[in-house]
Amino acid sequence: MLEEEYEKSRRVLPLHLRRAPEPERPFSYEIRPAQRTDMADVREIYNYYVTNSVVTLDEKKWSHAKWVDKFDHLHKLGLPFLVAVSPTGQILGYGLVSPWTGGSGYRYTVENSIYLGQAATGKGLGRGLLEALIAACEELGIREMVAVISDKGAEASVALHEKLGFVEVGRMGRVGFKFGRWLGTIYLQKHLHPKKKRRSLFGR
Repeated sequence: MLEEEYEKSRRVLPLHLRRAPEPERPFSYEIRPAQRTDMADVREIYNYYVTNSVVTLDEKKWSHAKWVDKFDHLHKLGLPFLVAVSPTGQILGYGLVSPWTGGSGYRYTVENSIYLGQAATGKGLGRGLLEALIAACEELGIREMVAVISDKGAEASVALHEKLGFVEVGRMGRVGFKFGRWLGTIYLQKHLHPKKKRRSLFGR
């Protein structure tokens, strides 16, 4: 029997007897504080952007040990480091804040950083993480949050920050170089509403 004859002779179930495809499960996640054991997944998410985008100007992948050191440092300072987790336990993305420069006079100001796994982009997760970071920082008594974003390839990140009240406060052109091209940075800032006053932040 020829192939085309075989295809025609195969029985095809009528529509009412065919099994309906399973509906796509709604996208859901939980945001929780990061743990040391999450750093392997955090590393994989970040390293994708290192090797495939100009969202970060890092050119070398971060090791697991480097991420553990980063986690320990932020944990010691008492700063938020959050992960978004799927119902099955998969790390979908992360968000953290770091001190803005090393001077003690900047102890009420932080810089945020948010990265999403490729399967979790475009679904509102970035907004969820940023809102959670803002709330956590306000609980700590932090007053200012800064975002430093590449001027190429990060338009969605700029738009997200502006939707949540960040205002562009400056730009620097051609200060970075990656993948054979010059890149600039956009600076955005948001005034927070701290829930309580603290005399000392970041262990200072």
